[in-house]
Amino acid sequence: MEALLHVQQLNKIYGQGTQQFHALKDVSFTMAQGEFVGVMGSSGAGKSTLLNLLATIDSPTSGDIFIDGTNIASMNHDALADFRRDHLGFIFQDYNLLDSLTVRENILLPLAIAKKPAAVIQKKVDEIATLFGIETLLHKYPYEISGGQKQRTAASRALVTEPKLIFADEPTGALDSKSATDLLQSFVRLNEEKSSTIMMVTHDAYAASFCRRIVFIQDGQLATEIFKGTKTRKQFFEVILQTLAEVSGDLHDVI
Repeated sequence: MEALLHVQQLNKIYGQGTQQFHALKDVSFTMAQGEFVGVMGSSGAGKSTLLNLLATIDSPTSGDIFIDGTNIASMNHDALADFRRDHLGFIFQDYNLLDSLTVRENILLPLAIAKKPAAVIQKKVDEIATLFGIETLLHKYPYEISGGQKQRTAASRALVTEPKLIFADEPTGALDSKSATDLLQSFVRLNEEKSSTIMMVTHDAYAASFCRRIVFIQDGQLATEIFKGTKTRKQFFEVILQTLAEVSGDLHDVI
């Protein structure tokens, strides 16, 4: 598979002088088109910092980030904004839905901003809503639906433009177990049926077990990685737990 994301010698330093904190240290890895990768590590390990850099929310101190051949680490603010809008999708723990808009209107917002034709907008919204199982909720407002349904609406909005790379930051953190499972199963369908490329930061081994590959971060550096391969999700879950214990030394920090 062709590399969609290529990270080279990525560093992020906060503060100055004796107050410096090296959040990421010479991080390098690749992510192929169509992968579903989880990023895990104990609290403060650097996983959220990594996601923020890759998602263009923050800038690296040094290093390169190539997405589909474009080095976003060298872009100016305006170019980054255009690249983010055209190529990246974001799903966060907070839904960030607009209560004054219906579910349908929330989902179509990025397409409307991009001035897509009405027929295209309707087709894409219906398709993504069906994939996430919220097609019967399109007429409702966010305050009329559950937390799990809000998160699936937010995910639909993030993915309706078919971004090259999807970033999910603790997307199940505020959900009950059934809603979390529904969302994660939707991610799997999206990955398998649409070949969508997804990177998900999570502290939850259960959520991570839906991924195909897990990258572990410790003290700002890549510690190890594991692959699901032919394992069942339950088998992969057990391997994740074991690896977390080995990497962090404290299982309670990461599950």
